[in-house]
Amino acid sequence: MDRARQAVEQLTGEYLAHSRRREAAQLIEVITSRTALREQLRLLQDNARHEVVSLCRAGHVAMTSQENTEELAALGRGVGYRVIYEGTLLEEPGMLVNLADGIKLGEQARALPTLPVRMMIADGELGVLPLIQHTGGLTQLTAALIRPSSLLDALEALFESLWERATPVSLTTPGSPLDSDHLYLLSLLVAGVPDKSIATQLKVSQRTVQRRITHLMEQAGAQTRMQLAWHAARENWL
Repeated sequence: MDRARQAVEQLTGEYLAHSRRREAAQLIEVITSRTALREQLRLLQDNARHEVVSLCRAGHVAMTSQENTEELAALGRGVGYRVIYEGTLLEEPGMLVNLADGIKLGEQARALPTLPVRMMIADGELGVLPLIQHTGGLTQLTAALIRPSSLLDALEALFESLWERATPVSLTTPGSPLDSDHLYLLSLLVAGVPDKSIATQLKVSQRTVQRRITHLMEQAGAQTRMQLAWHAARENWL
């Protein structure tokens, strides 16, 4: 009986250890190629039912924002998107037009000067997180596919805290006296996008951008751009 009891305890211990290893492997899956990462991002968005949240840093890893056609399809079937963009990403060619197209389809966009990581989470159930932010010419990329766990909860909390601090980027705001062009310009200005980058991407002259900013300052009764941003926040223009 004693030998049988010891054998049972040993087998139970081995089973529990094996289960813990198996469960850990199921919670976090390592991805080691751009092709695999691109496929996971596609599947994550194609299978999303309610909402996708994302942190988009400058310098793409698996795809550019323009290449993310899955977002447009998901928005079309009613999936919500909340995306925070890193400031320098908005200066990349084509980004402002692409961003405006997404906002028109229902994306909620905000911006911050810098982001700590890049990631995407769908329905609070599945997340993708590149583990090496800057490959620096390395051929192998490493990312994690994260299923429901404390780690995924922590990443969701990180997103929400950044979302509260980020600057809204909008084309329309209920109650705002600004038309879509001026509201978008003000959003980009407050987000820190330089005049030259705005002019180049929106295909207008830098003088036109500055003239529109002057118009906004006059409308707000502001003498400086900082006062304009303060007035816009106080009056809920954004």
